[in-house]
Amino acid sequence: MKIAVIGGGASGMMCAGRLAELGHSVDLFEANEKLGKKLYITGKGRCNVTNACEPNEVLGNVVSNNKFLYSSLYSFTSYDTITFFENLGVPIKIERGNRAFPESDKSSDVISALKRYLDKSGVNVMLNTKVLDVQKINNLFIINTISGMYKDYDATIICTGGCTYSATGSTGDGLKLAEKFGHTITPIKAGLVPILIKDNFVKSLEGLSLKNVTLKAYVKNKPFKEFFGEMLFTSNGISGPIALSLSSYITKQEDVRLFLDFKPALSYEKLLARLNRDILQLKEKQVNTLMQGLLPKAFVNVFLKRLNIDCSRKNKTLLAREIEQIVSLLKCFELQYNGLDKLDFGIITSGGVSVKEIDPKTMQSKIISGLYFAGEVIDIDALTGGFNLQLAWSTAMTVANNIKSN
Repeated sequence: MKIAVIGGGASGMMCAGRLAELGHSVDLFEANEKLGKKLYITGKGRCNVTNACEPNEVLGNVVSNNKFLYSSLYSFTSYDTITFFENLGVPIKIERGNRAFPESDKSSDVISALKRYLDKSGVNVMLNTKVLDVQKINNLFIINTISGMYKDYDATIICTGGCTYSATGSTGDGLKLAEKFGHTITPIKAGLVPILIKDNFVKSLEGLSLKNVTLKAYVKNKPFKEFFGEMLFTSNGISGPIALSLSSYITKQEDVRLFLDFKPALSYEKLLARLNRDILQLKEKQVNTLMQGLLPKAFVNVFLKRLNIDCSRKNKTLLAREIEQIVSLLKCFELQYNGLDKLDFGIITSGGVSVKEIDPKTMQSKIISGLYFAGEVIDIDALTGGFNLQLAWSTAMTVANNIKSN
């Protein structure tokens, strides 16, 4: 078969290479001057290629439409991904949380390996070739690009990614192509994106990292989702693993409230007992000193100001009521939610081509035979830790291994 693959990112390179390896004639269209531009910056340049866990655990970390991915994730697992790259000459190491990285810590090694795979398989790579339109006439696809028209493709695979990190070429072009073919595009939102906070004190805390805390979201005053781990203050909000993960769940929610538990390992009663012991030992010291044993120094004044407690007071002057208020606030400190950061700041895109219109066993359109989708262009997204790249690899392999003649 003669096949057009649109998009030279993670899913596009994987899919094109595998198709050519299976004997198909493959043209890979990439609008950028080089392949894998977004892949280059993933994992802070280290490329978290996957998460070394069982398919059911990957599915548990998928935020949108995990049932749709059941077949593809079991057909091409995280362990298959690791084997794939090691066979291409990229040794993989496993770090905390089962996150898998190239031993070199260089995303460029992953991209170079995929380029070798394309070359060896015989893929015709066309860089600086932006696809303007795709048509299907007499059962064959025609690809219109800025450099000309390419005809007579038996199948076309859209692997153009989402709408975040537009500087890498993720500008939503594939979504427009899908829509022209009659596909429904679910609302586009930022996923894994910093959360904006209204509180004025946030800017003064920029760069402060909190570890082993729990960030909780309430929706319409009911518990919704929470994450434990590390959080980082930015100039206008919060980021870091737990904030980014939580953002993917609240992106489509309204009436959101956020709360921090600074001491999730301690119950209210145990924390109260600890605080009372500390006060006895430090009764002649200032409250400021007491709180530095419980919070980062930079956060102490912000914390005490909310309680209207003078940080220069001696600990022995604290009333029982005030001690209880301190404990309550340590367990439930509200951050005034102000929405999510701009779409372009999201690590991934939430939303895309509706999964209701795609066959999960082949990734073929249910509307247009011979039209396929892989990767972030589909309405699928997951948490941090290598899961999103695994979705790209698995859906790409599902297409390549199940493509059929029209």
